[in-house]
Amino acid sequence: MDAVSEIGHQHQDVSGGWLRPAVFGAMDGLVTNIALVAGVGGGGASDDIIVLTGMAGLVAGAFSMALGEYASVETQNDSVRAEVRVERDELRRNPSGERAELVESFVDLGLSRPTAERVAGEVHADPALAVKVHMTQELGVDPDDQPSPWVAGGSSFLCFAVGALMPLLPFVLGFGSLLLGLGFGTVGLFVAGAVAARFTTRPWWLGGLRQVGFGAIAAVATFLVGWLIGVGVS
Repeated sequence: MDAVSEIGHQHQDVSGGWLRPAVFGAMDGLVTNIALVAGVGGGGASDDIIVLTGMAGLVAGAFSMALGEYASVETQNDSVRAEVRVERDELRRNPSGERAELVESFVDLGLSRPTAERVAGEVHADPALAVKVHMTQELGVDPDDQPSPWVAGGSSFLCFAVGALMPLLPFVLGFGSLLLGLGFGTVGLFVAGAVAARFTTRPWWLGGLRQVGFGAIAAVATFLVGWLIGVGVS
């Protein structure tokens, strides 16, 4: 048995850029379509109109979320790559100054100066390692461990679509009940919040209730808007 397996603990896998867009996509899909169903239903729309509105919201929202996440992550990665080029040029033009800067950063972390100088010397013996360590110390990013825009976009698309489908399920299955649709959405919000809480220190039930509360605020607001407009139109 190696030393790693004897440590006795494991970290959650939060790398790769999938967790934030997945959670955001699921929550956004649930809240968006719960609010749409509540608003259109509050206005007195038929079941067919509720399904049409919800499916349009699902498709539009899923693509919007996916494209937005892809563009956001790709822009971030491009920015990191640009900073890598800047750091590489600086290491080539002013190696002694960059090494002194790294020594000071290690000293600030709590290493003794002799130890910091030895570590910095070893790091600067490998140009690729030097770039990586400088990027980590100065900008807090690892250029070799950047999130995938495809993973971010795909997870956002899928989770938004699944979340947005929840309040529509009763209508799709032939149960034309606004309360049942909102109930399905509420269950989805609670489950999504509870699952997301696994990656935090928050209790699962608190994470679930928090998301239900957020969804309730949106649903009540849009229901009132739909009711007022529906009454005015009629």
